[in-house]
Amino acid sequence: MPPLNFALAPLPYETRLEARDPAAIDLAVIHCTELPELATAREYGERVLYPASGTGNSGHYYIDRDGAVLRYVADERIAHHVRGYNPRSVGIELVNTGRYPHWLDSRHQAMDEPYPAAQIDALLALLADLRARLPSLRWIAGHEDLDTATVEASDDPAVQVPRKRDPGPRFPWPQVLAGCGLERLQP
Repeated sequence: MPPLNFALAPLPYETRLEARDPAAIDLAVIHCTELPELATAREYGERVLYPASGTGNSGHYYIDRDGAVLRYVADERIAHHVRGYNPRSVGIELVNTGRYPHWLDSRHQAMDEPYPAAQIDALLALLADLRARLPSLRWIAGHEDLDTATVEASDDPAVQVPRKRDPGPRFPWPQVLAGCGLERLQP
């Protein structure tokens, strides 16, 4: 496996995110951006959604389709990326279109874009790096494993759709689990 080479790209509000002891991190959560490219994901990540703290929603790491890895939020900070699990987890976002741009439309729930080999290789390298730096890291989960809520479909309020589906059905769980040394958490 090639060594991990990530670039630092801190979000403007990174230092306003709550600090934490990295020893408390025992879970890696895999997401997909459900956006067309990294630049749009950056725009979404920079949006301030919580005025009291001046912060927004973002993963810690972003992996582009070509395998480039960017760190938006330091491990020592709690990023807002998955309800109920933020203090104990690190969020990893894979650039993937997902259900974009009709996330909650009942007629648009397929997630057809495959994850390129370079992206999965970079994910495995990042997970190996995290395991070396965060000895308490033991678990891995998809966002869809942890946030199982349903909501009214945007096109028909009588229909319920998953609030979150990422990383989705095209994510290669067997390959990732075989190569990452973590156990899948499925509450």
